[in-house]
Amino acid sequence: MNDAFAKLFAQMMQQGQEMARTLNPALENLDTRALEKLMPVMPADLLEMWFGKTFNREGLDARTRLLVTIAALTVQGALAEPQMRLTIRHALEAGATKREIAEVIYQMSMFAGIPAMQKALEIAQDVYSEEEDEK
Repeated sequence: MNDAFAKLFAQMMQQGQEMARTLNPALENLDTRALEKLMPVMPADLLEMWFGKTFNREGLDARTRLLVTIAALTVQGALAEPQMRLTIRHALEAGATKREIAEVIYQMSMFAGIPAMQKALEIAQDVYSEEEDEK
């Protein structure tokens, strides 16, 4: 990250914190990872209802729909880290394997680039480690 981008990023973060403080002072120091601890995954039946049957009753199942979501989030890169972490947890809960998740992420390297793929794989590995620590 070059200095100009680092300054721009810091300015954007500061503006976001000021906006949060204006809207609700309690949001100023919101930690999205703390929210993940409240509900790390949805139950499988709920996942299937929302992702498998609500959007397209005769189409993709929840597992496939979540793998497609991982692909889209990989393309977004580091901007979607909280969403990626949660979606990986949900995909595992819906029956996706670690190998399938990795293959989806690898496939997106052609569209998103190697840095986005590496970031997504790091996030996935972090989620896998957290899952193992919880067991």
